Amino acid sequence: MEIRPTTEQDRGLFVDTMHTAFGLFPDTPAEDGGGVWWSALEMDRGLFALADDGRPVGTTASYSFELTLPGEVLVPVGGVTAVGVLPSHRRRGVLSAMMRRQLTELRARGDFLSVLLASEATIYGRFGYGPATYTQRLTVPRRRAALALPRALGTTDATDTADAGSVEVLRRADCAEVLEEVYDRYRRAQPGALSRPHRWWGLRAGQPPIAPAARYVAVHRDADGIPDGYASYTVGDDRTLTVDETIAGDDAVFTALARFVLEHDLVEKVVFKHVPPGHPLRWQLADFRAGEVVDPTDWLWVRLLDVPGALTARGWSADGELVLDVDDPFLGERGRHLLTVRGGKAECVPTDREPDLSLDVRDLGSVYLGGTAPSTLVRAGHVRAHRPGAAALADALFRGERAPHCLHWF
Repeated sequence: MEIRPTTEQDRGLFVDTMHTAFGLFPDTPAEDGGGVWWSALEMDRGLFALADDGRPVGTTASYSFELTLPGEVLVPVGGVTAVGVLPSHRRRGVLSAMMRRQLTELRARGDFLSVLLASEATIYGRFGYGPATYTQRLTVPRRRAALALPRALGTTDATDTADAGSVEVLRRADCAEVLEEVYDRYRRAQPGALSRPHRWWGLRAGQPPIAPAARYVAVHRDADGIPDGYASYTVGDDRTLTVDETIAGDDAVFTALARFVLEHDLVEKVVFKHVPPGHPLRWQLADFRAGEVVDPTDWLWVRLLDVPGALTARGWSADGELVLDVDDPFLGERGRHLLTVRGGKAECVPTDREPDLSLDVRDLGSVYLGGTAPSTLVRAGHVRAHRPGAAALADALFRGERAPHCLHWF
């Protein structure tokens, strides 16, 4: 078996092979390009696994994204996608060979992180990826959708602090530039968020609101008329209003957009597809039970390629020292690192000190963005704490000021 890079000339064959691996058919011929998710594939970042006769039997690729880390630090990451092996060649080591080659190439590009969305939760842990952000749907019956008056404010205060902005309804086709601008501002401040490169918007590659599918967009503008949030939505034949995503610069903007869709006439139910765990929207409802959490799931999976590089890149909100013994069985590597955090910055150097925590690289990926508490993985039996207080200190160190959340699909 041979693993070789792909080129632009391979696009059609790559798309066909990848769809065959999933038992699907392309919605449109590969040469047609724009308007489908795979039109944004960067073919110089793809790989073919070839059988002995030269036929492709496996595919994988990666996008060049930026990921926002705690501390509003932007770093380049490879966004792994289009991973598939033909049914006729599974369980022969094809996937492992492609993953090992891909991680090697991402390192060679200088990336210290790799991310993906996992089609199945049991596949990618063995390659060092761990779930790092989470999302859920929130459904609200329209007849129970009233928002409560904030109890921390009196009636007069609530009137004085009411949203001074406005909401305008546009068609998706008429506001692409606004969507791109607002999303880009949002993702730069949100830990766990990925960039959406300009070419994605131009090619309309992805899921709504990037895709050309018909959508209405509620665009929020501040008191000066500057767009600072949006909600992309559609109303189905069953009178369910489904919000693809709500992008907001702050909680007040989110509340204004939520109020807009929750008060939409001729609707029986509102579904918010991507709400981060712990979001205050349920608490803002006059009827707490009206907000039903549906389909909570993992979203972005993270894999560290350079442990010291990754740990020193992100911002930190507490001070302390931890010795981490990190095992990377897939790449056959192991290292013991002294992590020292002072004033929001970290140093990470090799050490022979006794470890405070021993963990697999996949578990380090899960805690890296602050969305999974190290103590949870200690209690689950995956991370070993070698002294009392080590897990609590790790919780304090890795916890970010904002919970990580990723909306981007790739």
